[in-house]
Amino acid sequence: MTQGQGSTVDGVLRRSARRTPARAAVEYGDRTWTYEELDLAVGRAASVLLGEGLAPGDRVGAYGHNSDAYLIAFLACARAGLVHVPVNQNLTGDDLAYIVRQSGSSLVLTDPDLAGRLPDDVRTLPLRDADDSLLARLATAPAYDGPEPRTEDLVQLLYTSGTTALPKGAMMTHRALVHEYLSAITALDLSAGDRPVHALPLYHSAQMHVFLLPYLAVGATNIILDAPDGDRLFDLIEDGRVDSLFAPPTVWIGLSNRPDFADRDLSGLRKAYYGASIMPVPVLERLRERLPKLGFYNCFGQSEIGPLATVLAPDEHKGRMDSCGRPVLFVDARVVDEDGKDVPDGTPGEIVYKSPQLCEGYWDKPEESADAFRDGWFHSGDLAVRDAHGYYTIVDRVKDVINSGGVLVASRQVEDALYTHEGVAEVAVVGLPDERWIEAVTAFVVPRGEVTEEELIAHAREKLAHFKAPKRVVFVEALPRNASGKILKRELRDRFANTE
Repeated sequence: MTQGQGSTVDGVLRRSARRTPARAAVEYGDRTWTYEELDLAVGRAASVLLGEGLAPGDRVGAYGHNSDAYLIAFLACARAGLVHVPVNQNLTGDDLAYIVRQSGSSLVLTDPDLAGRLPDDVRTLPLRDADDSLLARLATAPAYDGPEPRTEDLVQLLYTSGTTALPKGAMMTHRALVHEYLSAITALDLSAGDRPVHALPLYHSAQMHVFLLPYLAVGATNIILDAPDGDRLFDLIEDGRVDSLFAPPTVWIGLSNRPDFADRDLSGLRKAYYGASIMPVPVLERLRERLPKLGFYNCFGQSEIGPLATVLAPDEHKGRMDSCGRPVLFVDARVVDEDGKDVPDGTPGEIVYKSPQLCEGYWDKPEESADAFRDGWFHSGDLAVRDAHGYYTIVDRVKDVINSGGVLVASRQVEDALYTHEGVAEVAVVGLPDERWIEAVTAFVVPRGEVTEEELIAHAREKLAHFKAPKRVVFVEALPRNASGKILKRELRDRFANTE
């Protein structure tokens, strides 16, 4: 391989493989890869992908479950100069087809049980569990010996949903992600001696880029699970195999509500990371009371910045349990008004960022890119308050995106789906506080004729991925509006926040 002068995503693995070749890098199921073996597998997988007729710069979709093959495929794309496009494995129908087509993916890497959901004209390659899969072909493939990508080359399109029905692909470069890895390592105290488990979906930028890749950079041994199964997680902790866990609040809530939460020996867990959505303070207090020696880290950000922007460390929680912390190493943040001017500390405003971790804009969406990057700063769409000590607290979202269990759901897309039912005269969709989901997708419907809640939820599930469908439908006589006729969603949230 022709070596470049910069630092690339796959270079993170290559350096660790040279430093600690015999150390276990990844465990998945009954397979274990040393750093040297993982590096060799990535090089061979890069050759397999290029042998499929792909060329540097081509987009490659990844529509699969958690596995060692999923990780190898991402790093192989990075090594070969291909652009990886992770796709939520829960997406189906038009949502799935849109991302594949909008990204221009020439090939989609998928698991056999998911392949049937893809459009018929999409070319696929199985990741595993098939004789012609990427994993099976590693045994005979040659190692990649082509040129190293440049640091400014795109390595991934991270699709993030806003208030419109169409998601946007944040264009991430090698340079952006490597900077983010270093920010994560320093802010989250990641080290080679940690024993992390990665149970959240690897298509999500938080699990992949805040934890798995940074942990590979420092040389830790990483366990990958299919899903955050409580029995499996508790067993790994009790057996001393895991001492570091990241999970969104929905998972922490589920773990804390388990009947055996009070009885299992979880004292071996040293580092607890939470993020992707707001952690309810009572839940955090319950966890801290049960595990007083466990260090909790609040991780906040969004895909466009890699996704880590701020961190609240364990020793910073006292007196500011609802804070998301201070900016990480390579992130500069401000709170501004509608004119882009700084607001005084304690005053809500939009949090904006400047950072080498930031994306280059949105794939094939120049207008949206220009709107997001104004005056040299990225506008996050989050309302925040900064205190005199530099700590930030997120108080609301500028746009009406719903954060349900750490997954962003565009309210307009849900509304459009419900409007296709003849029994819906008007509808507004908001997120309401929920013990499990943090925000539950809730539809307020002005009905036309006879229609039931169950009927509308079933209708939405036919049009959308199930996680986007409403978990509750509330029938109302009219929707609240301001003088200009705009629906007041904030009024709906405030009025119904504490009702069942």
